[in-house]
Amino acid sequence: MSHPSTDKTKPAASVQSSNKRVALFCGGLALSMVGLAYASVPLYRIFCQVTGYGGTTQIAEGPSRTILDKKIDVEFDGNVNQGLSWNFKPVQHKITLKIGEEALAFYRAKNTSKRTITGTAVFNVTPPLAGKYFNKIECFCFTEQTLKPGESVDMPVTFFIDPEIVSNKDLEKLKVITLSYTFYEADKDDEKPTSVSTNQTPVPTASDKVKIVN
Repeated sequence: MSHPSTDKTKPAASVQSSNKRVALFCGGLALSMVGLAYASVPLYRIFCQVTGYGGTTQIAEGPSRTILDKKIDVEFDGNVNQGLSWNFKPVQHKITLKIGEEALAFYRAKNTSKRTITGTAVFNVTPPLAGKYFNKIECFCFTEQTLKPGESVDMPVTFFIDPEIVSNKDLEKLKVITLSYTFYEADKDDEKPTSVSTNQTPVPTASDKVKIVN
């Protein structure tokens, strides 16, 4: 009696083909996850800049066209990351300004080590909801700062508070905004020359007229 022939190579080939598809899918998924991981950082930064999430401040091309009679206090805070041999603090404790008015403040940094160090500053404002309305025109935080041993520098930040802040009902009782910076040591292999401000000539000093409330 004859038996129907069976081709044992077909199931094996089918299994191999299925395994290849699974391997390709897993590999593509892994590459996609790596790509998303790298993309998430700039996307997150853009999200924070647009929304002010987490107290992230905004960058303005110029001063506000509207200045309100309502005043607000801006307080300043400065810190250094552990391991960075710098002294860093605000020159003034507080500035009182009208909402929409341009203001100039200074932070002072000094390298207390025996080597040249490049630092980079991260920043935020509190309360976090105010970040969306805190606009910087010029800031030392836009570039890395390089200080030689014992060198000290006064670094400016020019800013204003967006008049739209008065339209936010959650901030209608807000009287004080705190601007805080923390300096970290930058990548030693990517040091840049000191540049307090790339668009200000000459760079103002802390002795210039500034509206300060001690």
